[in-house]
Amino acid sequence: MKRILLYLLTNLAIVLVLSITMRILGVEPYLTQQGINFNALLVFAALMGFGGSFISLLISKWTAKMAVGARVIETPGNEAERWLLQTVARQAKAAGIGMPQVAIYDAPEINAFATGATRNSALVAVSTGLLRNMSEDEAEAVLGHEISHVANGDMVTLALIQGVVNTFVIFFARVIGHTIDRVVFKNEESTGPAFFVTTLIAELVLGVLASLIVMWFSRQREFRADAGGARLAGRTKMIAALERLQAMHEPSHLPEKMAAFGINGGKNGGLKSLFMTHPPLEERIAALRTGA
Repeated sequence: MKRILLYLLTNLAIVLVLSITMRILGVEPYLTQQGINFNALLVFAALMGFGGSFISLLISKWTAKMAVGARVIETPGNEAERWLLQTVARQAKAAGIGMPQVAIYDAPEINAFATGATRNSALVAVSTGLLRNMSEDEAEAVLGHEISHVANGDMVTLALIQGVVNTFVIFFARVIGHTIDRVVFKNEESTGPAFFVTTLIAELVLGVLASLIVMWFSRQREFRADAGGARLAGRTKMIAALERLQAMHEPSHLPEKMAAFGINGGKNGGLKSLFMTHPPLEERIAALRTGA
């Protein structure tokens, strides 16, 4: 319930900020008596598409910590926390990025995630389940995987791709809605209910199709992050970590916006695999074994 409320409040705040921004910038209405003002519609779609994506990125550390109740380690309180800080610091230096914040969150499953707006101001968080159920070598590989996400700039790249697909979805959904309203329902005077209903349906359909592109990119990132984890911690350790995840058969319980940057993406299968943020663990292990 807390995650749902936080998600709704965050999205309402984003819409409010974007609405105020468009008013300040003087973005013209894209619907006129003569039809669609395509220039105004493109500006509207880009502001909504990229704006929402990048505002989410900018506040990603805060929302991530709130969503999972992560506690940032300021001063290590035990040996495990000291080891976490030292390992992340060593890997961050090797990867050429600034020291991320390191956090722990209470969850039974083995998982970890990285987020943040830039390579030098990231957050790396691990679950208590990971600390309990993985050896230091396996945990080191998982941390290497997350540090590689940060070093590769995956958070920013995914925000850019999401912004592009959001823009196209918003733009074409409104073009389709306007066309149906005018051609099918013969509404020449103003915007009728058909416009809003058709636009909503078009956004849902186009959004599903667009998510295939985003999810494909997300799966490719996982292979690169696994390779990066192998470089930072050792290939044997990275393979062992993925095999441990495979043996546990646990789904990811991370919120949707952070799941793409977790180590554990849950089970894949059939058409569902097209919408998964992570490739099957067996494919990731095979890629590491062959050096792909």
